[in-house]
Amino acid sequence: MHVRIAIIGAGFGGLGAAIRLKRRGHDDFVILERAGDLGGTWRDNVYPGCACDVPSHVYSFSFALNPDWSSTYSPQPEIWDYLRRCANRFGLRPSIRFGTEVRQASWDGAAGHWRIETSRGDWTADVLISAGGPLNEPVIPKLPGLETFRGETFHSSRWDHDLDLTGRRVAVIGTGASAIQFVPAIQPVVGRLTLFQRTAAWVMPRNERPLRRWEHTVYRRIPGAQRLMRTLVYWGIESTVIGFLRPRVMRLAQRIALRNLRAAVADPVLRARLTPSYAMGCKRVLKSNTYYPALTRDNVDVVTEAIAEVRPHGIVTRDGAEHEADTIIFGTGFRVTDLPIAERVRGRDGRSLAEVWQGSPRAYRGTTVAGFPNLFLLLGPNTGLGHNSVVLMIEAQLNYVLGALEHLRRTGARSVEPREAAQRAFVHAVDRRMAGTVWATGGCSSWYIDATGRNSTLWPGSTWRFRQRMKRFDVNAYEVTA
Repeated sequence: MHVRIAIIGAGFGGLGAAIRLKRRGHDDFVILERAGDLGGTWRDNVYPGCACDVPSHVYSFSFALNPDWSSTYSPQPEIWDYLRRCANRFGLRPSIRFGTEVRQASWDGAAGHWRIETSRGDWTADVLISAGGPLNEPVIPKLPGLETFRGETFHSSRWDHDLDLTGRRVAVIGTGASAIQFVPAIQPVVGRLTLFQRTAAWVMPRNERPLRRWEHTVYRRIPGAQRLMRTLVYWGIESTVIGFLRPRVMRLAQRIALRNLRAAVADPVLRARLTPSYAMGCKRVLKSNTYYPALTRDNVDVVTEAIAEVRPHGIVTRDGAEHEADTIIFGTGFRVTDLPIAERVRGRDGRSLAEVWQGSPRAYRGTTVAGFPNLFLLLGPNTGLGHNSVVLMIEAQLNYVLGALEHLRRTGARSVEPREAAQRAFVHAVDRRMAGTVWATGGCSSWYIDATGRNSTLWPGSTWRFRQRMKRFDVNAYEVTA
């Protein structure tokens, strides 16, 4: 079957693309979703305590504000429900093909379109929009002896809700954004919780409060009021980017985080274990009011020794100590810089994105790739953020994609792809700006860094600057096939 536009993924990116396309009169599209429901990361991550660490007012589409958020920080069920309501409101469900995994997408130069092989048949499309997202393929570390463990194991994004954790001896591996949410949620019910921490995280207080009934009423009746609040919240968060770009400024925030740690953890030994040894912002800054208090409870141990091996009934650290466990929960993140979809998308010369990138994803404006005509990546290389909402970046990219589609329509051209020189210059400029940031000088190793040692994940600047650059499709940077 042939469509004008094929979209991979029905999360924030894919749904946002479909909505914007429909509003611009592009109705000939399909959304290919491998799961049985929409929602992306907010469908998959249903662990206890899951919530967004970006304020609710900016974690929604600008064209579909939600006046009914229960809190200044939205819990996972509300965000998932919001996405499903968007799909219904804008009539997207007839265009979604659930249970349809893209196995390979290849550019056919002779025909001038994409050939897409899926688990439920083949498609062709003039334009391919990849919106699979960077947080969908969980990472399970290759620990020696893991296969011998006789208890239960699962990743936080594949939470086993059939398993009752009451009274169990639980080992948690990882101390990232997921762990600091589910650890406080399960700590009161487990018998023993052993947290294996490789690197301490910087944790800031979470300034959260319920939204009141009168606020909901005002936002429903006066949408402009919520837009004003969204603008104020946006600029408040956006101003924090200066600390990431100029690490000296970040020291002010570090004092707040250290004060937060001292107030929550009285034990000097535990406090020392939880004190990071790198500059704040080098790794993702976390927000929680419950994480530190949970770690002080009598049934919790924080282990900083490296894991040597897993045995049938526990985990052994390099100091020889064995920590009993009947359950292992991995809070070890996702494949961000080596996305599986990169192995399945093949461009003009038959090579896959993974083969072209060779361990370091690169794209022009984080959206298009030389050698891959009519391919658009949402939340592609160097479009992630350490300080604000990625929904803002998605919307900026969608403006750019719509500009490219309008150029194709207006000129009758068959395809566009960025010139190699333009892409190389853009990537060089990004790397140059990245050099002085806390991500490059902060003294840590993080999931932002790819296999080559390059930060191919984050945008080294403000969202405002990125949005300004993405307002217009700069056709002069592209090869256009008539």
